[in-house]
This record gives sequence, structure tokens and C-alpha cells, in this order.
Amino acid sequence: MKKIVFLFLLIANAITAQNVDSLFSSANELYKKDRIEEAIKVYEQIESKKVASSALYYNLGNGYYKLNKVGPSIYYYEKALQLDPLNEDVKNNLIFAKRLALDTIEELPQTLLQKFNRNYLQKLSYNQWAIVVVVFSFIASILFLLFYFAETPSKKRFYFASSIISFIVLIISFLITYNQYSIAQNKIEAIVFAEKTDVRNAPTLNSEEVFTLHEGTKVFVLDAVDNWKKIKLADGKLGWIVADEIKVLN
Repeated sequence: MKKIVFLFLLIANAITAQNVDSLFSSANELYKKDRIEEAIKVYEQIESKKVASSALYYNLGNGYYKLNKVGPSIYYYEKALQLDPLNEDVKNNLIFAKRLALDTIEELPQTLLQKFNRNYLQKLSYNQWAIVVVVFSFIASILFLLFYFAETPSKKRFYFASSIISFIVLIISFLITYNQYSIAQNKIEAIVFAEKTDVRNAPTLNSEEVFTLHEGTKVFVLDAVDNWKKIKLADGKLGWIVADEIKVLN
């Protein structure tokens, strides 16, 4: 019985994958013919199937960019980068999309450690760092076995030193992976979708307006109360915004 259920699941997954591939090809053809709105509908149909793909988000970003929809284009470029942080095409298109946004947010000064983390360590996602951990655990194991079975002292010294170095890199990679995972879980980012919205000092409509944001601005979500989100900007400003006027990236 278990074998039958497993076989059924395999067949269902294969059919779903074929259907997604077919839809993706159809959307690409519509995009090439400059039928952008139709292409976006098909891409979003794929997204509704819980498909997470950097290529899918990249194409959605391109489609919305062509329609001059700043918020959705930045949103999908950011989502594509979450899955593939090294994708230069996405990075370049995101730069162009951000130029259409009206808000200019200057980031707070960062420490050397924060700069190193952002410029180097965050080039890889925590999933990619996890792959590094697996690779070095494999390398360290092989080198230790070679050390154990080596016959000459010179080879034993070489394999022992190499296995120790690999083990140290493994530990460092694991710590980086854990740190990146913690950052990803605790940092909730969102993009403003409203053309213009007032940010207030409390989660009520009659509270004081502290500043205004426009479509495409990235914010960090800190808290939620009813239909309100407490947000923070890269420059340190804090306030409350109606939840429906932003879209969470994570």
C-alpha cells in the first residue's frame, strides 16, 4: 500500500512539474510578443502553485518594470535575489527599478563587521552556506581517512594538517550558516505597494503623521497590531503603517 501511495505521489509531482514548465514556456512566449499583462497573469498563475523560483520572480519583476509598476517590480527582483544572491542580471535590474522610486533613504553608518557581513558573507544565502558546510564536512572526512590509512610519516603529517584546516573551515562555515539563518528569520522585509502612504506614530488613523512613503520603498517590519505594522527604515526612522499598503518579502 505504501509503495502505491509513493508511486501516486511521484506521478502527481511529475504531472505538476510538466504543467508548470508548460505555463512558464507560454508566459515567456507572451513576454517575447510584448503581451506583458497576459504574461504576468500566467507567471502569477505559476506562483499561485507555490512555486519558488528565481527565474520566475525575475521575469515577474521584468514584466512589472515594463509596465512602470515600481512596487511590484522591486518586490519581485528582491524575491529573486533572496533565492539567488549572486545573480548579476537581477542586481542590475533592481538598480534601475529603484531609480523609479521617489523615496531616497540613506542608510545608517555601519561597523566594519557589518560591512564585511553585507559585502561578503551575505553574497551567499544561508542555504548556499549550508552547501559549503556539507562540502567541507565531506572533504574533512576524506582527509582524515587518508591520514588514518597513510603509511609514510610525511603523508600522515600532510593529511592530518589538511584535515584540521578543513575541519576549522567547516566550523567557521557552520557558524556563518547559523548566523545568516538567524538574520533571515529575524529580519522581516517588505516593499511599499501603495502609491503614497502616511506613516504614523501609533497604530491608529487619528495618530500623528511622522513621515510619508511612496511605492517601491523597502521597510523592515518590527511588530504588528491588528491591521497595522510597525516599520523601520534603513535610516533608523520608525512608525506605523497600514498592513495592506506593504507586501512582505519573506
